[in-house]
Amino acid sequence: MKPKNHNKGRGAQEKVKNKYLKNHHDLRDDFLNFCQKSGEPIDKSQTSYITTYPKTIVNRVTSPDVGMSYSLNPYQGCEHGCVYCYARNSHEYWGYGAGIDFESKILVKKNAPELLEKKLRSKQWKACPISLSGNTDCYQPIERTLKITRKLLDLFLTYKHPVGIITKNALILRDLDILSALAKDNLIMVYLSITTLNEETRRILEPRTSSIAKRLKTLERLTAAGVPTTIMMAPIIPAINSHEILALAKETAIRGARNIGFTVVRLNGVLDQIFTTWLEKTLPDRKDKVLHQIAECHKGNLNNSQFGIRMKGTGKTADQIHQLFEVAKRKYFSGYQKLQLNCDLHAQYKDKQLRLF
Repeated sequence: MKPKNHNKGRGAQEKVKNKYLKNHHDLRDDFLNFCQKSGEPIDKSQTSYITTYPKTIVNRVTSPDVGMSYSLNPYQGCEHGCVYCYARNSHEYWGYGAGIDFESKILVKKNAPELLEKKLRSKQWKACPISLSGNTDCYQPIERTLKITRKLLDLFLTYKHPVGIITKNALILRDLDILSALAKDNLIMVYLSITTLNEETRRILEPRTSSIAKRLKTLERLTAAGVPTTIMMAPIIPAINSHEILALAKETAIRGARNIGFTVVRLNGVLDQIFTTWLEKTLPDRKDKVLHQIAECHKGNLNNSQFGIRMKGTGKTADQIHQLFEVAKRKYFSGYQKLQLNCDLHAQYKDKQLRLF
């Protein structure tokens, strides 16, 4: 049974101080204490959208263990509210907190399509897969209205440029026409995040994401349209979803997934505080067990920042996870062949587009 003070609909259960700011707003001020005593929720946060105008949109990824060279994020912050999200800490660079601020203060890059087209037309740019959502989900709820991601995909199609997408939102099916067209020229790979088959776990772990049923249906429709899709079971959280590896691999393989990948949860930055508070309010009976097993994966700590092992973990618990995934891959994805996206078409289509101006 969840405590009454559980902040339903949000992953983070509190605002967290930004380490870069000297002054902070105290949630326990007299007014909010008055609201709480009157029976009103202490933090009934509404999502707000803040327009920003960056000068560049395609980012070079220098981390050697994330599997991408360039990323593009049309939004900063993410309303999906996944409590484990490593990207929460990046919100501090924008002057916000990594807790509720991350999922309620969404920065919108409305000029992203213009910046991308400028990049794709540049004489210096040589085609290399660009990943949408390297930091935050490009199909979070506001995309339904703003359609920034759809405009970006249309540009990738126009310039015949390879693109990858990481998402856990069924809204991606809205753009199936563009995705299937990209797939015909081997220009697209979708990484669909499915961390659990248990809907109750999904509700508390990823409160504003698409349901598991919708994500499985999304996988089926992407497969039917010829769009190659890999499942990301990321992260694996010991004693929460670690027991679902084989079942999830089987269900997604049946629906046409090409492959499955994973990461082991790591609580970087202030995530240790956010995640611990979340456990206290949602799974208090499992709190100590979960934190202990996470620490087992990171040499006694809740985080390990060392490239190469930070997302895979070490030790007995991590080894068990790795072994289960090896079994899952041999049993359900034995015929997998790595897909190399087409980087050869862009140069000629870039020239065609330039001649139009």
